[in-house]
This record gives sequence, C-alpha cells and structure tokens, in this order.
Amino acid sequence: MKALLDTCTFLWILLDAEELSARARAIITDPANDLFFSAASAWEIALKHALGRLPLPALPERYVPQQRERHGIESLPVSEEAALHIARLPRLHADPFDRILVSQAIVHGLVLLTPDPDIARYPARIEW
Repeated sequence: MKALLDTCTFLWILLDAEELSARARAIITDPANDLFFSAASAWEIALKHALGRLPLPALPERYVPQQRERHGIESLPVSEEAALHIARLPRLHADPFDRILVSQAIVHGLVLLTPDPDIARYPARIEW
C-alpha cells in the first residue's frame, strides 16, 4: 500500500501517540507499505509553529525532514495536477491543507491515512 499521511498522523507517528488507531499502526509499521508526507503538511506545520500554535523540539525546517527520514517517510511535492484537481472536489469544508491532501491522494492513487471524519467524506480512499 502507498499511504499519504495526514499532518496529525505524521505528528502522532513522531510521538508514538495513543491517538494512532490499531489499523493506522499496522499500516505504518508494515515494511511493505510506502509512506508519504506532503509538502503541504510541511507548510501547515511551519505555519502553525510560526503562529505559536504548534511547539516543536527544534525549528520545523530541521525537525520535519530529520523526523521524516528517521521514520522512512518519503516527501511528496505538490504537483500542478494535484493543485488543479482541488477545483473538482466538492465543497465539504474550506481547509486548504485537507483539500490538497485529498487531491494528492486521488491524483497519485494513494490511501489517505487520517482520523478526520470531514476528510473521509471526500471521494478518496481513506484508512484509519
């Protein structure tokens, strides 16, 4: 399986947080699965950190890539195709970070690993 991590899922992996479901843990720990972290999630983390809403043990520009690599998670850039695909999504809510993750999952054929019930309403493959 190729799975795209929601921003919260990525952060919970780093903390080995209890919020991760048993299914999410199984997907994350299975070496046969490829895990991806969106550049949009990196942007979201950097923005929330800069606003003081997301404390991190180091600056995001160092912490995020170090942790991503440490956990064997591949970086996924935001392609033009995924960005333009957002216009085809139903307006279920206005969070631009969630919408680009959904678009990336659809365009790149990825399963989106998220606990968010709002995201689960979109036409993407979701696991949790």
